[in-house]
Formats: sequence, structure tokens, C-alpha cells
Amino acid sequence: MGSFFSHPTGMEVVKKNQEYISEMNKIKMERWIQMHYQMKERETAMQISRARELFYWLASFYVVSTVGLMGRFRTTKRPGTLAPIVPLSFVVAYYADLAYGTKIHRIQAEAEMIMHNEPELLEWPSGLPTVSEIDSARLDIDDKIRLHPHQL
Repeated sequence: MGSFFSHPTGMEVVKKNQEYISEMNKIKMERWIQMHYQMKERETAMQISRARELFYWLASFYVVSTVGLMGRFRTTKRPGTLAPIVPLSFVVAYYADLAYGTKIHRIQAEAEMIMHNEPELLEWPSGLPTVSEIDSARLDIDDKIRLHPHQL
């Protein structure tokens, strides 16, 4: 059967279990962080693809409008006919920069600069909610539901 000394003591088992649990929590946290990072990458990819799709539509509209306005200018010879080309050029240029240029990188650099140099802008009003505040709000809602069930 074995002697008393060949079996691990209770403290050794507890210590091994704590180490195992700590390691599992560390792995779980790393996976959670990696999952959220991948989700953020996908969201950014979707944002860029939306910008590209909108750029295609705006560029097509811009080309058709410019051709139409130039045709209209040929018949009327009024320079005011070409006026809508100016704001449309700015809109198309903005979306071209967003879709294929460095606008995303400039936005990210600006966000990093704000996080580094102006962290006070990122604070939540009244700070982070505490557990007691959350529980208190939950209990208040439960009390309102019990007192006035017909109002929900």
C-alpha cells in the first residue's frame, strides 16, 4: 500500500492545485486577449472594406456627374454649371484616402498620441463604476419591478 511518507500531504496538493489553477487562468486570459485582438482586426478590416465600397459608389457617381456637368457646360457656356465638381472632388478625395491611403494609419497614430499625451480625455464621467454601485442599481431595479410590475 505504501507508507505515510510516500503520499503527498494536503498542503502539497493544495499548492499544486493553486499553481495549476493559476496557470489555467493565465492561459485563459491570454486566449481572451488574443480573441479580442482578432475581433478588433476584423472590425478594422470591415471598416476599410466599407470605405472602399463607398468609394466605388462615390467615384462612379463623381465620374457620371462630371461627364454630365461638362456636357451641360458645353451647351450653356456658364461656369457655374461646373461648381458642383469642387465639393464632389473633396468628398471623393476623402474617401479615396480613407479606402486606399494612409488615413487609417493617421487616425491610429492620433489615437495613440491622445492615449499617451492626453489620458485625462479618456476618463469616464464619475470614474469607473464600483461593484457596490452596480449591485445597488440592480437592487433598485428589482425593487421597482416588485413594487410596480405593471409599468414594465
